[in-house]
Amino acid sequence: MELLMMVRKEIERACGALGVTALVELEHAQDLQHGDLTTNIALVAAKDAGKSPRELAQHIIQNLAPIEGIERADIAGPGFINFRFSQEYIHTQVTHILSDPTTWGRISEQTGETIMVEFTDPNPFKAFHIGHLMSNTIGEAIARTLENAGAKVIRANYQGDVGVHIACALWGIQQLGIDPHTADEFGRAYARGATAYKENQEAKKEIDLINKKLYERSDPVLNEVYDTGRTHSLEAFERIYGILGTKFDHYFFESEVAAVGKAIIEAHPGIFIESDGARIFKGEEYGLHTRVFLNNKGLPTYEAKELGLEKTKMDLYPDTTRMLVVTAHEIVEYFKVLKKAMELVYPDIAEKLMHVPHGMMRLASGKMSSRTGNVVTGEVLIAALTDAARERAKDSRADDPERLAQEVAVAAIKYQILKQGMQKDIIFNEEQALSLEGDSGPYLQYTHARTRALLRKANEQHVTPDAHHVVSGNEIVRRALQFPYVAKRSATELAPHYIAQFATLLAGQFNTWYSQEQILDTDDTRHKIAVVSVVAETLKNALYMLGIKGPETM
Repeated sequence: MELLMMVRKEIERACGALGVTALVELEHAQDLQHGDLTTNIALVAAKDAGKSPRELAQHIIQNLAPIEGIERADIAGPGFINFRFSQEYIHTQVTHILSDPTTWGRISEQTGETIMVEFTDPNPFKAFHIGHLMSNTIGEAIARTLENAGAKVIRANYQGDVGVHIACALWGIQQLGIDPHTADEFGRAYARGATAYKENQEAKKEIDLINKKLYERSDPVLNEVYDTGRTHSLEAFERIYGILGTKFDHYFFESEVAAVGKAIIEAHPGIFIESDGARIFKGEEYGLHTRVFLNNKGLPTYEAKELGLEKTKMDLYPDTTRMLVVTAHEIVEYFKVLKKAMELVYPDIAEKLMHVPHGMMRLASGKMSSRTGNVVTGEVLIAALTDAARERAKDSRADDPERLAQEVAVAAIKYQILKQGMQKDIIFNEEQALSLEGDSGPYLQYTHARTRALLRKANEQHVTPDAHHVVSGNEIVRRALQFPYVAKRSATELAPHYIAQFATLLAGQFNTWYSQEQILDTDDTRHKIAVVSVVAETLKNALYMLGIKGPETM
């Protein structure tokens, strides 16, 4: 990272000497044949400089002072300036990776920040569906990239344990005779209640009454069913979090923040005005839309609870510098209204609040709906992929094939979610997700396991890596050296797909090289093992940032 900044500063100095003041964009090259770093400054500034891009590029290169770590600068295409790392710089970086692999890829850009990342947010008494898998996967990856950048991260989970959706589920439990000690059928109960609430006026009245009793805690029998079901529902969620590798620092619940939100609304009558017995926020005055914050029964809506949530977050964690909320993009417009209301009530909190939207995970048959019961739960998808992976893992050399099968299943899911920009929708493809042929989580795991197998064999032969004079595999090492830059971009843009795409590119290059070269028992085995070590440590750390296990054996 330091070299990149040094090169940028030297380009800026050289441009300044030529009277060029355009912003210097410098990034790692995708095509390493032309160099390691590239800038388009000559193309951007050519018109103002009164020169052709290639002519200006030549003048910039002529004005550059020698840069330690850079071997040379060349012009490519219409006027790109490319910089190639010196071999000494490459050797120094390889030595660092081999001597301190656990810190490889770490950056410090966000040191000093305390960032709360809220994600997953399943509701008790409802199914933990594959949409929650998507939120969990993205939220955990963002949390890890921010931690890698030096931030202190607080993982938060907000769960709706009160409201009409809970009343629908309890009504459904009563109708279906479901045992509240098991969470397996809560999704079915909710679907029954939600459908009845929308289509049957008598059922709607019964569900509204249940909702009122739950808020009041006035019905002992109902309270017992609710408390028992809530406990078992949350325990089921914990089992899934354990499989996915997420440990939350704080759980927030609607039941805890509802009163806080109601108090905020009542304390600001000029912002939340009375309308037909309810309290509303007139978003139209700000180019948005109107939403109800207290209903005509005086109960806080989801919007009011959200205000209470953000206030509660800051009260509990006053040192928080940013609060990220990772949810599906369906609530983008809703969140704009919420944030505008927050700006008027608590501008200091609103300034720290950011919605991080993501797309939806869809089935081949179309969009899921908790209300209709057209849901594939997270547990069902994980179990199905684990079964498929178990069949493939039965002949593996892993000490624990069952654990490996589950790790492969989770990797398959997470990679499918993280391999593209997160605002895009996903149609999940099981065969592609489990493929070992590339562009999949198991492919990255398999490549990592392959590097570890080579390193074990080298260790058995007492072969130690030599970081100097790497020739075969040199381009792979140069690709791996992009890792800190990719990690920085992922953390800055909250975009873990950069890590996924980088890891896939690196794995592809390594596997091509592996198929063409003899690694052990050659004159330059020590140098090749250095390359293998670099790939192994880079993939291990990249997989960790994606929330994917890197098995030692497959």
